Amino acid sequence: MPLYMNYPSWISPEVIPGLPIRWYGLMYLVAFGISYWLFTVQIKERKISTDQDTVINLYFYAILGLLIGARIFSAVIYDPSGKYLRAPWLIVWPFENGRFVGLQGMSYHGGLVGAVVAAIIYLKSKKLDVLDWGDMVVISVPLGYTFGRIGNFINGELYGRVTSGPWGMIFPTARPVPASADWVQQVASEANFSISEGSLLVNLPRHPSQLYEAFLEGILLWVVMWFFVRNRKPFRGFGIAIYLIGYGIARFIAEYTREPDPQLGYIWRLTGSDSPTQVFQSLADISMGQILSSLMVLSGLVVLVVFWGIHKRRPGFERVDLSPPKESKRGKKKR
Repeated sequence: MPLYMNYPSWISPEVIPGLPIRWYGLMYLVAFGISYWLFTVQIKERKISTDQDTVINLYFYAILGLLIGARIFSAVIYDPSGKYLRAPWLIVWPFENGRFVGLQGMSYHGGLVGAVVAAIIYLKSKKLDVLDWGDMVVISVPLGYTFGRIGNFINGELYGRVTSGPWGMIFPTARPVPASADWVQQVASEANFSISEGSLLVNLPRHPSQLYEAFLEGILLWVVMWFFVRNRKPFRGFGIAIYLIGYGIARFIAEYTREPDPQLGYIWRLTGSDSPTQVFQSLADISMGQILSSLMVLSGLVVLVVFWGIHKRRPGFERVDLSPPKESKRGKKKR
């Protein structure tokens, strides 16, 4: 009896076959919508006097920065060939060999940097408190990741490493592995997976790592942020610090089940250069995603220490008016 699952045959990336509308894109719209709604809930809870346009514009510019940062990071960091450095316009060129392929490749960590930069610029321009508004944003976004990762699963992309566990799944679009390799034969035997005689390549069961990330980075992190951080922030910036640390840890753990990008492989490894990246072998084999996630955790710890120190020196640091500046009768802005 097979000890693995087949990818559901009824799942299709296209909402309507033949039309360029994909579940992946719809899932991201749902993610943005949920994050926006949770943000407005916090606005109402804290009785912040602001207009809807301010919140909408904040999300518009943050999402724009996210898309730009995600694409640039993916093109520059995850493409060692240097193609995009030699021809930078290809970063935003959605055609390949005369076909429309969209913007393939997005980096979460690049998206985070882009969103943060855009949000800071917008909040500063509106004279709004960056830390307090930033705390509310990071508390509202994790649940949206759940739907983004479900979109990855529907697309059959970002699948995990090979596994012999009963939770393993055969993804039709997964890269096949050499059937004659010793480790392939071992995994196939453990999973009761039959390899046809004479096969050169075989598609083995893999971790549905998209679903792991949907839980770790989405549901679990959101529960922590929404129920334990939202109403228990000891100082401004605390939510931002916990988000950076929490996401970084969740992503670092999940990366052990994800196959490293084939063009990069492991950035740091102790198992030898000939060991396959398609199967987990050692906790010391570190991918690019884990390095960037480690930097997130480190950044979160720095933020936590710095703003805790400011709070200790200035106990009133966390009590600020979050409302936008208002016009007085003489036309002057008041805080």
